[in-house]
Amino acid sequence: GPEAFKYGKAETENAIGVTNGLAVTAAGGDLLTVEAAVVPASDRNGGVLRITGLIQKVMEESGYAALTYIRAKAESLGIDPIIFKESDIHVHIPEGAIPKDGPSAGITMATSMVSALTRIPVRADVAMTGEITLQGRVLPIGGLKQKLIAAHRGGIKTALIPEENSKDLEDVPAVVKKHMRIVPVAHMDQVLKEALAYKGKDLFRK
Repeated sequence: GPEAFKYGKAETENAIGVTNGLAVTAAGGDLLTVEAAVVPASDRNGGVLRITGLIQKVMEESGYAALTYIRAKAESLGIDPIIFKESDIHVHIPEGAIPKDGPSAGITMATSMVSALTRIPVRADVAMTGEITLQGRVLPIGGLKQKLIAAHRGGIKTALIPEENSKDLEDVPAVVKKHMRIVPVAHMDQVLKEALAYKGKDLFRK
């Protein structure tokens, strides 16, 4: 018969500006897709950041923190700073009828934005959770067990978690840890090197 419950599944192909995030909902953990696109600026005074998808204040602030980190790292990422004046960045979290909030999507939004700006695809088999600071540090989150179970259920092969949440891995079922690579990260630079499907030389310029 029909599925009793709908849950997130990993994308089948790497895509530019599309990142798998991990969230906790009323029904437990779930995969949360975050999309980003770069479009011509709608205001002659410069580009703006738009975040849509029925998000709340905390998630909105995470998006702005993510953009500040990216602007500070633009040169090393190979991003021409002029793009921030000439283009708008639109971040969207689908399933707009579902309210979303919490400090765990910062690194997901940052990854989608960097991908859209550099045109480097995001790996479809990677999911992540963690808040971001203006300097790019990755802060701890709650609900790690539920999130990793959702990642495993959705076909994710690699999960990026805040380094400070490593102690919580003892609560995660052994079958999840056995079949999925779990990578603790302390900084956004590590996240990008794991998540972006870049080829050739190192992602970051010296």
